[in-house]
Amino acid sequence: MELRGKVALITGGTRVGQGVADALARAGCSIAVSYRTSRTTALGTVHRAKSLGVRGLALRANLERLSDLNLLVPRVVRKLGRLDILVHMASHYERTPLKELLKKKSLRATAFEKNMAIDLRSAYELSLLAVPVMRKMGGGRIVHFVDWVAASGRPRYKDYIPYYTAKAALKGLTEVLALELAPDIFVNAIAPGPLLAPAGLSAAANREVLVNTPLGRWGGTKEIAQAVLYLVQSDFVTGETLRVDGGRHLN
Repeated sequence: MELRGKVALITGGTRVGQGVADALARAGCSIAVSYRTSRTTALGTVHRAKSLGVRGLALRANLERLSDLNLLVPRVVRKLGRLDILVHMASHYERTPLKELLKKKSLRATAFEKNMAIDLRSAYELSLLAVPVMRKMGGGRIVHFVDWVAASGRPRYKDYIPYYTAKAALKGLTEVLALELAPDIFVNAIAPGPLLAPAGLSAAANREVLVNTPLGRWGGTKEIAQAVLYLVQSDFVTGETLRVDGGRHLN
């Protein structure tokens, strides 16, 4: 796909998402960024896009709410005229130990529902909302974000049951949508590994990440941006989950 003149919607556009939005804007793609609380970050992304000569739009949306999901794609089309690319990066990542799930019935329900709503249902709803618009444009590209652990085909860490379940299901959704929407809409996923060290990460925890990553370093934002560009520009890759994890899944 030629990106110049196209419109992309990016959900979860903080941290790594900013790099993805900037890369698409540099390629000539107008940008819509959804945010829940990070308004200043979203507006900064829009400002940079406009400085590159493309249009930019920041939209507040709580992806747990179907009402917000249902409005997101129409708002992009109304403001920017079209939608060609959906990059769904929004995610909920929270430790939920089994002993807590067993002890607290309310937590059991809310943790599962929150992960499913943000990590899976929003991807499902936004993808299907985007289909008719993309088909009017002659086709499109959808990129979901899963997780290197889910993409490895087996759980690696305890205490993340709802998160792992949702991300593994998202990988399956990516594959079935790719089959259903071919040949005009391509659907792929990216499974990130260690990209940016979390704030407050201890020196010991940082060493553990580096030791267990064959390439021995954090990947950074640029690697994800390049992966997104590859998938949206390709005319022969669909139904794929691309691991960008420095070989982390090999250990």
